[in-house]
Amino acid sequence: MLKKKISRSATIISCYVFLFLAILNPGNAFANKIKVITTSTDLRSITEFIGGGKVEVESITQGYANPHQVDPKPSFMVRLSKADVFIRIGLDLEPWALLLIDGARNPRIRFGEPGHIIASVGVDLQDQGLQAGTMIDRSLGDIHIYGNPHYWLDPLNGKIIAQNILEGLKMISPENAEYFNENKRLFDREIDTRLSRWQEKMKPYSGTNVVAYHKSWPNFSKRFGINVVDYVELKPGIVPSPAHIAALIKKINAEGIKVIIKEPCYENKIPNFISLKTGASVLTLPVSVEGVKEVKDYFDLFDYIIDNLISTFTKQGINPK
Repeated sequence: MLKKKISRSATIISCYVFLFLAILNPGNAFANKIKVITTSTDLRSITEFIGGGKVEVESITQGYANPHQVDPKPSFMVRLSKADVFIRIGLDLEPWALLLIDGARNPRIRFGEPGHIIASVGVDLQDQGLQAGTMIDRSLGDIHIYGNPHYWLDPLNGKIIAQNILEGLKMISPENAEYFNENKRLFDREIDTRLSRWQEKMKPYSGTNVVAYHKSWPNFSKRFGINVVDYVELKPGIVPSPAHIAALIKKINAEGIKVIIKEPCYENKIPNFISLKTGASVLTLPVSVEGVKEVKDYFDLFDYIIDNLISTFTKQGINPK
């Protein structure tokens, strides 16, 4: 009986010692977790699902920020210097990411190493390529020669992103391969289940014309059937001229377009002016996890976008077919 009490007391004491040490040095409590840095909150969300309790994930960018414009701060380099894995969107969306890799001086995450994962491998890309002989300069705006980098806005591309992350994590931690595989299976099942519901909700609005601020929506529009007929920006990343704004107002009025979509990172003045002249609603939609407070994960992102699109269509008298 005495031995049992001593054993029980020793166990309790050991637990307290562990907690005390964890408080003093929290890194030790999670020393076995794979440290992952992602370039976006979407990649972080998917990585957390696939990696589960085996990973500790941070995103460099915020969900409401413009991923094209990130200052490669020394603090980011410090975080990357300690990472086991770096996951990026790719397709030349993040030229700043290469500067961070160089500054981090971490051989584990360099291009070609197991700790460097490019999420875009194998995804369905839109807007690929330029015409032969095209001179590339700033006058063309934010040109992405390999394809539109907002590919994660198609949930089926989300499955491919998850597969790329899965393969990378298994290379880093092969002993947890089955754990990661099971999480991927659950992720795919969740995407398939929700995609069916999302498409059913959007089907009555297939073919609805909208205007968007930035060219973020080719993958989403292809999957869910809306038509982005024009953009507030003159070209991606280029502020619209008065002539472009006037022509866009004329087009919206002539074609009866009722909705202008903009991302949280872009200004409101010009879209609101266009709205005043046309009666079209300005709908701010996140393109990334945590772009608005309601969007906590990758699945929430599509719930939010689709529900708010349908709500705005209804308010504007766009009837389901």
